[in-house]
Amino acid sequence: MRWQQESAVPESNANQALTQEDFFSLLSQQLSMQDPMKPVDNDQMISQMSSFATVDGINNLNDEIQTLNSVMTSNQALQASGLVGQKVLIPSNVGHLGDAGTPVTGVVSAPTGTQNLMVRVEDSTGQVVRTIPVDATAGGNVDFSWDGTDAEGNPLPPGNYSFFAQGLADGANEELPVSTYAHVNSVTLGGADYDTVLNLRGLGGISLGDVLAVAEG
Repeated sequence: MRWQQESAVPESNANQALTQEDFFSLLSQQLSMQDPMKPVDNDQMISQMSSFATVDGINNLNDEIQTLNSVMTSNQALQASGLVGQKVLIPSNVGHLGDAGTPVTGVVSAPTGTQNLMVRVEDSTGQVVRTIPVDATAGGNVDFSWDGTDAEGNPLPPGNYSFFAQGLADGANEELPVSTYAHVNSVTLGGADYDTVLNLRGLGGISLGDVLAVAEG
């Protein structure tokens, strides 16, 4: 009595992709097994080769894009890490007053010839704590600075303060855009699916792509 010997089952190939070598091996077998009286049509063969070349080209392109994404992410991480300890200009009128007496600075975007430009500082309750005159006759991005004191020169507590600018432009009083500088404490590195984030002192995070300018810390 003989036991039927089980035939060996080949292990499944983890990589099921058809390589260029596999394709030409199959093509050679197809040519060797064709009916001499009915050879493979040239157009059909060219179509098969073109299809494989297209798929192979797309796969190579995907690999190159992934490599490029990796390089760009690494480059962005390197640039962002260099911003730690620096000041960045952000599209927000909220600035953070620290406890070391460091002034809060910002920029007002004013038309040329703007007169009587005043920047008012409001605390978290909306109360005006200081009004700062700014010379904006040259127009453009006009810098301003607040030393953290009220109208009587008394130092105010650390925290977040809002800045609003108003000036006389073209014969009419206008509210003008304000941007503030913030200190970069740390960086959260991004990836292919999310942006690199700068963590700002007292203000939370902001995407690296939203930064308007960089200044010395």
